[in-house]
Amino acid sequence: MIFSQTPHSICLSIADIIIGIFSTDRSLEIKLDGDMRLFSVQAANPDLSIEACWRTLDDSYRGQMLFDSGGAWQVYLKENAYWYYCAASVLGKIPYKIACIARDFSGGQVFLHRPFFEAHQCVNPLQYPLDELLFLNLLSQGRGVEVHALGVADANGDGYLFAGQSGAGKTTMAKLWENEDGVTILSDDRIILKRDKNRIWMYGTPWHGEAGLASISSVPLKHVYFIRHGVNNSLKSKTGAEAAALLFSCSFPIFYSPDALKFTVDFCGEVTNAVPCDELDVVPNREIMDFIRGIR
Repeated sequence: MIFSQTPHSICLSIADIIIGIFSTDRSLEIKLDGDMRLFSVQAANPDLSIEACWRTLDDSYRGQMLFDSGGAWQVYLKENAYWYYCAASVLGKIPYKIACIARDFSGGQVFLHRPFFEAHQCVNPLQYPLDELLFLNLLSQGRGVEVHALGVADANGDGYLFAGQSGAGKTTMAKLWENEDGVTILSDDRIILKRDKNRIWMYGTPWHGEAGLASISSVPLKHVYFIRHGVNNSLKSKTGAEAAALLFSCSFPIFYSPDALKFTVDFCGEVTNAVPCDELDVVPNREIMDFIRGIR
């Protein structure tokens, strides 16, 4: 099915993975928000097709719980499909959105709790966190991984990944790189890694951090840095299982699928075997720029 962009259908492409969403209900107009609009495409054959529908939802039987995020969403297995329940505190136990997705992630439906939305309100049925959850599952089917990282593309078209958890210094590093000539920030918080032929590529995503930087660009990955705050700028090489474990610790694995989890572990090892990896202690000022230029 070829999707085109209309008030009732949208195609979203991130890292060359495409989700199409449509509604046959003329009262349900679909839109994308914020930087997500950068990733819309005019027409495409999607990897995952989703129908959006109005419903009056309730807190009915949810099936076998697979994962609980701790508040924002839960996923259940019911009727041979994954059911994602998205919650808001103002609704109590009633979800404002439920997505029913086939286990092979080829198709599904999103049910929007009608009383939660204003009349004639344009809606993004994939609004975070559902958009990221769906892409994570599509990635885990042998396509790639998403990592908690800053992605920098230099003027030569080479990619540098600065991976780290919250507080490691990604936002500060992003702001330092932002105004450098010829540099593109793919994202200051979420980067997708995929293999294309014999190279690892990194892709920008709309799920940025505090710096608010996102790009649709993609570049070959040249180097991985695992960043952390330090008393001085220093570098320590990481190889083998240690490097793979550090990258995995920054990834977003699908814990409720053994096959998806295994792929993520294996792919992290593939990435760290393919490109140099270093642990980088960082003093968050412009001196780190000169330090990095000196080791590239």
